[in-house]
Amino acid sequence: MSRLWQIGQTILGIIFRHPIPGTSIIPILPDGQIVLVRRRDNGKWSLPGGMVDWGEDIPTAVRRELAEETGLELVKIRRLVGVYSAPDRDPRVHSICVLVEAEVKGEMKIRDSLEVIDIKAFPPTSLPPGELSHDHTQQLQDYFAGLTTVA
Repeated sequence: MSRLWQIGQTILGIIFRHPIPGTSIIPILPDGQIVLVRRRDNGKWSLPGGMVDWGEDIPTAVRRELAEETGLELVKIRRLVGVYSAPDRDPRVHSICVLVEAEVKGEMKIRDSLEVIDIKAFPPTSLPPGELSHDHTQQLQDYFAGLTTVA
């Protein structure tokens, strides 16, 4: 019985003690504005994004999360901005976030009202004041500085 318990603990450790991959997206509209969403869980503005589902690659997750949270369509991923992996970057779980800049089109519409309470396009020079959710303030600072960050 103790050997079975050890095996069970090992399996649970493998499943639950590893970072979860996710994405953040800097959606750029044709007019150059950046789209942000207001999160239901903390009321803060945030880059759209989320966890990568089983069987998905990063581009597929970007396309899906963008559509779910903003209603927008991915035209193309312009560039990799960074990979963020600090254990405390997301208060819910240890996640590894792949941040991309994306050219998008379409009409903004909330499709996931359980996660998103508002959506808005901002000129790059007039992003909402105050702290953004998670580490998105740092992500946007790295983006505007033209960096490709691994943190």
